[in-house]
Amino acid sequence: MSLSNRLADDMKQAMKNKDKFKLSVIRMVRSSLQNESIKLGSELSEEAELTVLTREVKQRKDSLHEFESAGRDDLAEKLREELLILEEYLPEQLSDEELEAIVKETITQVGASSKADMGKVMGAIMPKVKGKADGSQINRLVQQHLS
Repeated sequence: MSLSNRLADDMKQAMKNKDKFKLSVIRMVRSSLQNESIKLGSELSEEAELTVLTREVKQRKDSLHEFESAGRDDLAEKLREELLILEEYLPEQLSDEELEAIVKETITQVGASSKADMGKVMGAIMPKVKGKADGSQINRLVQQHLS
């Protein structure tokens, strides 16, 4: 089932359950998907849908960090709840061991030896793990292995 169909089904269920919070989060994501579709001028592929969903999750994580550092626990808690809902739609995340294996393998494939090769490594890794891992976590692992 595509992400759009799953969101539509879950939106109907949230309406039936009178779950206003989940309904608003799903509507925001569906709106982002529709905006991206309009921008591209065609239906979104599953990969494009995943890209939009990943972007939404990343935006919320960045905002969460800002709210926590500013001491806005009320807003931070709301974002944590939104993230829990959004993460239901992401593919299963890779474990640290799996991610580390992918990083090592890609460094070997690319022939990277120093931090100057960071861009090549990140460019090769990101399509492999799209939606399955956080970019900052990958960045940290690549830096560890290239230093």
